[in-house]
Formats: sequence, structure tokens, C-alpha cells
Amino acid sequence: MLCFIASASFPVQADTVDTYVTRYLKVKEPVPLEIDQQGHTRLFSPIDLSDGKHLFEDSCKNCHVGGSTLPDPLTSLSLADLKGANPARDNINSLVAFLRKPMTYDGSEETFWCRQVPESWMSQPQVENLAAFILRAAQEAPGWGSKTF
Repeated sequence: MLCFIASASFPVQADTVDTYVTRYLKVKEPVPLEIDQQGHTRLFSPIDLSDGKHLFEDSCKNCHVGGSTLPDPLTSLSLADLKGANPARDNINSLVAFLRKPMTYDGSEETFWCRQVPESWMSQPQVENLAAFILRAAQEAPGWGSKTF
């Protein structure tokens, strides 16, 4: 489950690399992240991931500090939980689809815990950078999404 809070302003794109991205996500050069279930990848730069981190901080951190999920503590943003969702949310396209139309963890209905992120709020590149940050954090960030955070 991902939750969002509306914010009045979003950076169009980060102009510097956030130290969290280099230190904890271990990104100093563009990294490949899966974009679909077929295993296709796309490169995301440190700037892209920094932009995603800032969008996460502005929109998601209130409910997802450290990759936890405050409205549903049993479901985090860990890689295992992202993979376990129906449909799986462990690639860029599936996370973007969720952000555009949030569904319950089992995929049976729309969820009201998370706010829909229309393109009028976040452009396609922004929402992809946000998804890339979440996915890379789930892969690399120490303690991200841990149940004992």
C-alpha cells in the first residue's frame, strides 16, 4: 500500500544529487531498474533518484517513513511486500500504475488510503522517478520497509 498527501509544490527535477542516494541507495552512476514484468530495464541517474526522493518526502513520507506503511503496518514498501502484491508492484511500470490508480494490496478494489496521482499533479517523468526511488530503496536502503523499524 502506498499513500500520498497533496502538496502545493513539487520540484520539477532535483538539480543536485542527494547524499542519501549516493550513500544508502549506492548510486553514483546511472543504475538499471526493471520497468516491466518481462525484465526490461531502464537507466535511472542519481539526479532522477534524487528527484524521486524529494517527491517521496513531499508526498509519501507521512505514511511511509522508512518504507513502512502506517495505515497498514503489516504491509511495507519492502521488496518482498512489493512483489507479494496483486498485481506485483516490483517494477517501475507496476508502481506507476498503482500511483495512477491505487488498489488494495490484493488488487480487488480501489483503496482510499492512498491518493490517486494524476498527471496534472505529477508528470510521467516525475512519477517514474518516484517509483524508481521506491524500488531502489527497497533493493538497497538499510532497514527500508522492515517490520521492526
